[in-house]
Amino acid sequence: MKPDLRGLATGVGSLPFKDPVQALDLIFKYLPEIPFWPQLPRRSFLEGMLIQYSQNIPCLSIADDDLIFHSRNIDAELERFYEKIISQDLEHFAIGAGYASGLYEFRRMLRENPQLLNPVRYIKCHITGPFTFSASVKDDKDVPLLHEPVLRQAIIKGLAMKALWQVRFFKEFNKKIIMFIDEPYLASFGSAYTPVTREEVVKALAELTLDLKSEDVLTGVHCCGNTDWSIFTDIASLDIINFDAFNFMEKFVLYAAGLKKFLNRNGIICWGVVPTQEFSAKFTAAGLIDKLNSGIDALKNKGVVVEELLSGMLVSPSCGLGSLDVSKPEPIFRMLSEISSLLAKKP
Repeated sequence: MKPDLRGLATGVGSLPFKDPVQALDLIFKYLPEIPFWPQLPRRSFLEGMLIQYSQNIPCLSIADDDLIFHSRNIDAELERFYEKIISQDLEHFAIGAGYASGLYEFRRMLRENPQLLNPVRYIKCHITGPFTFSASVKDDKDVPLLHEPVLRQAIIKGLAMKALWQVRFFKEFNKKIIMFIDEPYLASFGSAYTPVTREEVVKALAELTLDLKSEDVLTGVHCCGNTDWSIFTDIASLDIINFDAFNFMEKFVLYAAGLKKFLNRNGIICWGVVPTQEFSAKFTAAGLIDKLNSGIDALKNKGVVVEELLSGMLVSPSCGLGSLDVSKPEPIFRMLSEISSLLAKKP
């Protein structure tokens, strides 16, 4: 059964602050129903979207503030890695406090300020997607690990374990978890520069999300560019599609047939309607809701049931805010909160 979300708001992942308390104060103020733990890449290179999830992924190490591949003892490392997978040793795949200060501060604040937990309906977590991860790390021949099936599969399994570890990390709060898989790389899917097939993408993301469904997690994919959205609508274990509705609304609604099937099986669309890079004082909540309505009307005209869209609607910024000036997140979150309140009243 699809939960009635009716325009609840959440964030994408990164924020430009160095202080996790400063980041979380904004999150709990403006996104109290679906707060998320913030990535803070300006605090440390360890909080970058690759290194943050790299601990105990085989054949990877850090040098000169970067993630590098090493080919020594591949077979032995893979053997030890899969022993940990088989034994479900989630602690082996923990994200260290130095790699995710926002994650640990999030839990501390909930423990010490129980009133913050009262409005929370979901806790949102995230991992970097396996295609973005494996495309961004090269082997010792300067070839992306995306081209190495054995290592790519290890990355899929390792990231799944890190996602499951997060579920356990927040289990004490008895709140349902939303887990986003951040896949900006898939914005290039279908081009001559993307050496993976549609079948490979669907299979990998289905495997990763299926592992999470066993824990009653709502699974989502975030892609901040345009892509073949039918990839995601065809994954039965995927619950949420988060797209940049500000820049790619017209492209997204072209996939109405697949979206209709996705919604029919209780799928949820998270509309990234508040711009990030383009944000300025000229934008208004009413104007951005008009933009949302244009997308809803386009899908309605293609046979999508409006009530299914509205009841299964989340809203977010169009992308992460980590690269913005520190003055930008608060007005973006304030506008997002205002949009969410207006949508909640929409008949």
